[in-house]
Amino acid sequence: MATPADQRLLELLEKWLKSLELHAKYSSLDDDSYWKVQPWVEHQRPSRWIIDLAIQKTIALRTQVQERVKMGDAKYSDSLELMVFLANLVGSEHIERFIPVADAQNERSLTITQPKEAARPASDAAPGTRETGTREMPKFLGAKRAPPPSGTTQVARSERRPAVPAKPPAKAAAKQAAKLSKPGARPAPSGRDVPSDEARAQVIADAARLVQWGRRWYELPELIARMADRPSLPEVRRILKENKSAIDAKAGGP
Repeated sequence: MATPADQRLLELLEKWLKSLELHAKYSSLDDDSYWKVQPWVEHQRPSRWIIDLAIQKTIALRTQVQERVKMGDAKYSDSLELMVFLANLVGSEHIERFIPVADAQNERSLTITQPKEAARPASDAAPGTRETGTREMPKFLGAKRAPPPSGTTQVARSERRPAVPAKPPAKAAAKQAAKLSKPGARPAPSGRDVPSDEARAQVIADAARLVQWGRRWYELPELIARMADRPSLPEVRRILKENKSAIDAKAGGP
């Protein structure tokens, strides 16, 4: 019978396989279309052979986990989870060379519609297209994306750094400041998804474990945010701040 750790690990491997299948599909896109098709995080675009190798290794690991489940090995998945935890905690570095998770629900359409052409009646169509009804394929209006530079990762980061958003008008800024100055007012949400109860509980458990290992409180946010499938750094800081007493109590327990 599969343990909770087995189920979590198999679900994670299935998620990775679906993501890698999307990456295999995106490998045929040009560079400009690739950066538009998903809301990517900062990374270097993976080559096709890296994607194929990742698919092979993920399938092999899933087969091993399934075989261990059939054998009744209840410690195998726990060991793999500990290895993932330590790899993120000890061996992880700030690098861009990884394959980001792609989600089919976040996929963007690369076809740009032209409302004026679609609304024009058939009688007003050009003479060459009135009989066949065919139209020229739309062209992307955005500037063609330059290939990533071959320099250091610092250069790559600066090339893909998003533009600084324009400052809000003075009236809007004053109105927002007035709202925040009211008693009991809370800052407006930033548009990011609120972490689930499961993610919040995982952050609390990670923090208690790190405190027991002798980590300082100010070190916890960055260490936890660098782990796989954890909320963003601002959300981790907020969760730690709101649950400090619970974390201290859990870390000081037996």
